[in-house]
Amino acid sequence: MTYAIQWIRSLAFIVLMYLLMVPWAIVFMIPAIFSRSAAIRCCRSYSQCIMWLAYPMIGLRCEVRGTPPKDACLIAAKHQSFLDVLMIYSAIPAGRFIMKDILKYAPIVGQFGLRVGCIPVKRGARGAAIKQMLADVEAGRLFPGQLIIYPQGTRIAPGVSAPYKIGTGVLYREMDQTCVPVAANVGVFWPKRGIYRAPGTAVVEFLPPIAPGLSVEDFMAHLETAIETRSNALMVEAGFTAIEDSK
Repeated sequence: MTYAIQWIRSLAFIVLMYLLMVPWAIVFMIPAIFSRSAAIRCCRSYSQCIMWLAYPMIGLRCEVRGTPPKDACLIAAKHQSFLDVLMIYSAIPAGRFIMKDILKYAPIVGQFGLRVGCIPVKRGARGAAIKQMLADVEAGRLFPGQLIIYPQGTRIAPGVSAPYKIGTGVLYREMDQTCVPVAANVGVFWPKRGIYRAPGTAVVEFLPPIAPGLSVEDFMAHLETAIETRSNALMVEAGFTAIEDSK
């Protein structure tokens, strides 16, 4: 298959992915106003649909490994593209993300994100961001489920090093809940930017949970080692070799 044909297929897939948000939003709009569960069903079913379409349209299989948590917990995940958002959310019963504040203004995504309990956080001074996250998480405990955070704060391309931000450790300490790390290789196939989507098998893997009670420093070291080691192994499995030292 030539690059040009795959690029065209990728473009068609991306266009359809965004177009499908409209009928999903129309069908679930009224139920979601009255029921958070309806909003969750909307987002999960949409995520599952996009994952299913990825194989016939662009030759990309989506595989979830490990044991997705069912109880309330903190999930700390590798973030490489929009695909890992869909794959993680589809695998758990009641996920809510800590997301960039600007996303709450995005049509459909923002409204349904807020309805399922996502917590918008403004970028800026680290101390202020952590304080805001803790306040919003405390207020959001009315919504039980799995709180998902990306410890590196943004999408990170395969092979690129980026620090893990201390806010994840502070949340782990203050929430006093189990943390489930998640590794991924999805950026090998679905890049941070651009149209082209490569065929293959995109994987997100739920790793062994980290029990509450560690110091923030020990937790952060454990978390980074677990996620980066396994993500690197998954990327090698996918054929990616230019992996930098994550330290």
